[in-house]
Amino acid sequence: MFSLIISIIFLIVGYFTYGKFVERIFGPDDRKTPAYTEGDGVDFVPLKLWKSYLIQLLNIAGTGPIFGALMGACFGPIVFVWIVVGCIFGGAVHDYMTGMISLRHKGASIAQLSGIYFSNAYKWVMRIFAVVLLILVGTVFVTSPAALLGIITPDFLNENFWIIVIFIYYFMATLLPIDKLIGRLYPIFGSVLIIMTIAILGGCFVEYNIAIPEISFTNMHPDGLPIWPFMFVTVACGAISGFHATQSPMISKCLEKEKQGRKVFYGAMISEGIIALAWAAAGVCFYESTGGLYEALSQFGQSATVYDISMGMLGPVGGVLAIIGVVFCPITSGDTAFRSARLILAETFNLRQSALKHRLIIATLLFLISGLLSLLDFDILWRYFSWANQTLAMLALAVFTTYLLTKKNKWLSLVTAIPCAFMGAVTFTYILMAPEGFRLDALFAYPAGIMFAIVIFTYYLYYLRKELKHDA
Repeated sequence: MFSLIISIIFLIVGYFTYGKFVERIFGPDDRKTPAYTEGDGVDFVPLKLWKSYLIQLLNIAGTGPIFGALMGACFGPIVFVWIVVGCIFGGAVHDYMTGMISLRHKGASIAQLSGIYFSNAYKWVMRIFAVVLLILVGTVFVTSPAALLGIITPDFLNENFWIIVIFIYYFMATLLPIDKLIGRLYPIFGSVLIIMTIAILGGCFVEYNIAIPEISFTNMHPDGLPIWPFMFVTVACGAISGFHATQSPMISKCLEKEKQGRKVFYGAMISEGIIALAWAAAGVCFYESTGGLYEALSQFGQSATVYDISMGMLGPVGGVLAIIGVVFCPITSGDTAFRSARLILAETFNLRQSALKHRLIIATLLFLISGLLSLLDFDILWRYFSWANQTLAMLALAVFTTYLLTKKNKWLSLVTAIPCAFMGAVTFTYILMAPEGFRLDALFAYPAGIMFAIVIFTYYLYYLRKELKHDA
């Protein structure tokens, strides 16, 4: 139990200390935000602080911090360490920088920012990468809630029925102004999500506290899957996620003040870390071991395992509430994934989004592609999503590092350069070893991944030295 409590405390302290440090590096001021300077009544709409925070939290907290945390918990309590360290020094910094730099550039997407701070070629790489990732996210977050709804509703309301219903909702949420549907529903969904997390934590502490494992760096994965790099890719949204780089610019269009950024962007990521900790702990303590959890995930799948934990740990009433929260999580990330894809494509082809026909053309294309992808196996989609997700995080951190090199104290760019190099090692090693990658032996993949990180950091130091000379 101590490991879970101390992990939550570290996340909260990290928000008030490292989060404040990162905020000072960026330096928010009192200038007018894009919500006012670019207002169009569709995407650029000023929202109250609490609404911006809840929308950001729900955008980024899909099934990632739930399914990813459960699968990551199979490696043992070392997953707590990655969630805490990754969240404070990686994910929250990543999300804050995305949102705030976008805010300074009229709500520009991560792809557009790449063109400003890197090159036109890098911008196109990021555009393609981001749109592909967003379509994968939207598709994954159709199938996972539909599967869970198919379990808890009558037989005639099967998974296929819920896929159609969710697609219809996504289409409406993608087209309508942000304050009309998302702005009205998300406060309700957000409240359920927060209550769900508290209920799961309460179930861990009240009935299962003895079974919560203490911190250990031993690999407890029943299949012997190596911690490096697999755990760091499996637990994405609960620690660091490139998907968030596509979501923060959407909310940067809605902030009333720059100084709200730490609460909205950094704070939402810390909250997601707590959600991930809750489910990682719940999975291991409910099944009493990593082996029991792994067996449940292998036999029943992620959705049914969440159902089993929720009902078994909290009873019918609490379990249904938790399940509703788990259903809302992916749906509220899926709709904004398609919305973000629409915004990136509109930015690419210079299509004014105040015109409904422009929104309709892009949305129709996106949903046709997603409909075809939904026919694929969920596990295959999740694996490709996970790798693409972490690779986008690395690419985004490189953009933020370049931005920070324009600041007066250029050494502060280390706050993004270090996690960028680290994620470079993770993603390069993973694609060399993974079943969906090159399936190479660790004896080759490990040193290759380390060398890749060294190359990234060496290039950064060269660029830093050049910038310092320029200022001298």
